[in-house]
Formats: sequence, C-alpha cells, structure tokens
Amino acid sequence: MPSLTTFKLLKQEHNARRGEFKTVHGTVQTPAFQNVATAGAIKGGLSAQDLQQIGTQVMLCNTYHLHLRPGDQLVADMGGLHKFTRWNGPILTDSGGFQVFSLSKLRKITEEGVTFASHLDGHRIFMGPEESMQIQANLGSTIAMAFDECVENPAQHAYSKASCERTTRWLKRCKAEMARLKQEGKATNPDQLLFGINQGCTFADLRVEHMKQIAELELDGYAIGGLAVGEPAEVMYEMISEVEPYMPKDKIRYLMGVGTPGNMIEAVSRGVDLFDCVMPSRNARHGHLNTWGGIINIKNAKYERDERPIDPTCGCPACRNYSRAYIRHLFKAEELLGMRLAVMHNLWFYNHLMERIRDELDAGTFTTFHDRYVKLLDTRI
Repeated sequence: MPSLTTFKLLKQEHNARRGEFKTVHGTVQTPAFQNVATAGAIKGGLSAQDLQQIGTQVMLCNTYHLHLRPGDQLVADMGGLHKFTRWNGPILTDSGGFQVFSLSKLRKITEEGVTFASHLDGHRIFMGPEESMQIQANLGSTIAMAFDECVENPAQHAYSKASCERTTRWLKRCKAEMARLKQEGKATNPDQLLFGINQGCTFADLRVEHMKQIAELELDGYAIGGLAVGEPAEVMYEMISEVEPYMPKDKIRYLMGVGTPGNMIEAVSRGVDLFDCVMPSRNARHGHLNTWGGIINIKNAKYERDERPIDPTCGCPACRNYSRAYIRHLFKAEELLGMRLAVMHNLWFYNHLMERIRDELDAGTFTTFHDRYVKLLDTRI
C-alpha cells in the first residue's frame, strides 16, 4: 500500500526547501534539527519538559541501546517511548545499523543480518531487518529507520556495491515486516512511518543507483547515511548534490549524523530537510559553546570575570539567567549544573538556528544568510 504523503513542500529558494512534515505526534516545520536522546534522555540532564522549553521539534532515540537497556519489550509494556519518556512530539528511532559500523570489531555480517557482541557485557546479539522493525514497533516511535549497513570510508567499490544491494534487500524486508506487525496489531504505534537509507560511500555512481532503487519503494521519507564518518566536508557536500536530483521531491529528506552549524546550512542549500547530531550536546559537555559569532571555550581564563551571557543575542534559560563567569566556575568546580546549562544552550542554538533558516527561506533571503554565516558559525573564537 503506498504511504500517505506526509511532507508538504511550501517554498523553495534554489535547492533549499521550506516544508511541513505531518505525523501522528505533530507537525514538524522543516528544515529541522532532531535532538539526540540516545537512551531516551539527552546526555547532560535535560528532560522532556526542558526540550519543549528550548524549541525542540523531534527527539531521536537509539534502537540498539534501548534494546539492550531497559529492553524494548519493557518500553512496550510501559506504553511506548512517548509515555515512557514523557516527550509528546515526534520521535525518530535509528535502526541499529550505525552500530554495525561503530562496533566493527565485534560483528559478523551475513545476508540474514548482523551478529554483535554487546558493548555492555559481551553477550551475542543478532539483529536483521525483521528484528530491527520488531524492536522499533515495541518502542512505538513516530519514525522507524530501515536496517542498513554503513560502510567505513575509504571503502572498496566492489564491497560498497554489494553492500548497497544487500541494504536494498534489507529495506524490502523492513517494509514487509512493518506491514505485518501493523496488520497483526503488534505495533505500539500503528501509524509508525518508515524511512529508507541511501548508501554508497563516496562513490557517486553507487549513491545515484541506490537512490533510484529505493525511491521506487514509496517510503515515507529518505535518508542519506554513511556520510560524516571521516571524509572531508567537501566530499560529503558533493555526494548530497549527486544524490539530490534522484530523491523524491514530495518526501522528506534526512542527512544522518550531521553536523556543525555550517554543515547544516550548506546541506540545506543542497536540498536537505532534516538533521541529527550528538555534536551540540557532546561539545557542550566539554565547554565548547555555539554563538552567533562562532564557537567559544567557556573554560578559558578570559571568561573568569565575564559578566555577559554566553551569547548576548540568545534567549535560552542559561543566557537569560547566568554569566559566562558563573558557568565557567561551574565547569572548573565540576558541578553538573554547568554541563546542564551548556547543553541547554547549545541545543537551543541548534533549534533556533533551524528556525532562523526557516524564517530566511520564508522571506526569500536564505542565500544571503548562507553566505554570511556558513563559515562564521564554525569558527573558533
């Protein structure tokens, strides 16, 4: 059965797209950034209520980690991820495929799926397309990602080609299994959407061919995976530009695991709608904070007596209430509040950067905005 059109393209400036993505858990204004809550929470002590306060539209959780702990069946028994975490907006769950990549020393890949060793206690886990869909059906996310293989760069063309072909076969199995689970009433969220993932490493011919194949499967959205894994940013941009003409215009487009503010501005200009990255929260926990003038390291001695907020133009709870001097002190004293305020600030910045991009697209001024900020926001002060 073809999927209902959930994405509406409202406006376009060159390749940059302004849209709306309707889901059973609310409408997402795009371009949008998804806030990464790996195990059902943002690292840095932010709750679902905090996420609402900082302008979050979508929360992203990790299938593999939640399967290990607390267990997807437990989450299902607790009413699904939305009820469990108290986040009411859209949730995307990744498929576990990236863990195939990141646990490369602990895995074995076959046509059926992948055998892992758990990073927690070493016990053997098998995950294939069906298992990934079953876990995500238990979690009850708004969007489930198809199970894929993310190949390490640099890769051999022959291996990448074989991997793309297997990822397509796995995608078809994911689609069939999701349909079965819904039909048999086994899905916590019967309106769960399925996104397919484009692979092909840094080979333009494989990327384009794979995109053409998966575009025929009438999915709810399409992701570009396997980038931002060590290749130069210019190569990533080139791959997006190669693939974009073959991505369905009426479906949402998601660039997985990206990135810096500059990366996102550049990818929006190439036709991407959706992003996720651990970078804003991870950087914040180390004191690296985003501002409209570039990136500051709050631990630097020069902020010891600085009475200004992290960013004078920012409206986040940290900037509204506290000085750079105080937040620097919290880091130096290893007080958890410092980390929490820093994470809150960076995620606010990312969410409101995307809001600003949407405003610029609405006004037809995105190109000017791109040229002014694409390098500036990634500059270390």
